[in-house]
Amino acid sequence: MKIVYTAEALATGEGRKGHARTSDGRLDLNLAIPTEMGGSGDGTNPEQLFAAGYAACFHSALQLIGRQAKANVADSAVGARVGIGATGGGDFGLAVTLEVSLPHLPRAEALELTEKAHQVCPYSNATRGNIDVTLEVTED
Repeated sequence: MKIVYTAEALATGEGRKGHARTSDGRLDLNLAIPTEMGGSGDGTNPEQLFAAGYAACFHSALQLIGRQAKANVADSAVGARVGIGATGGGDFGLAVTLEVSLPHLPRAEALELTEKAHQVCPYSNATRGNIDVTLEVTED
């Protein structure tokens, strides 16, 4: 693979109760354990960051596939829900739901483009076979 861009970030403090900053300073924030996991919830958390990144990356893949198919992907959107929970034996795992909105397309075409985007999205390729990813196409 020929790398064209590398993001760098450093986490300090107590992991989920710490601080994260990218090398260019564009992202510089406090981290906090969600209240649902017994924390204060007064900062962001890795799952929120992953959800934002996956949603943005998948949306780019969806728009690329849509343009290639000459489909109307105007007003499209992708939401990501990233869940964390115990998998058994003290391990934790993630599960993702991607909610895709393609309001100007018939449902069958929206489903087809969503599946194709899932094949080319770098986040989907990185997670495939590692975590459960559910694709949902919303009815607008």
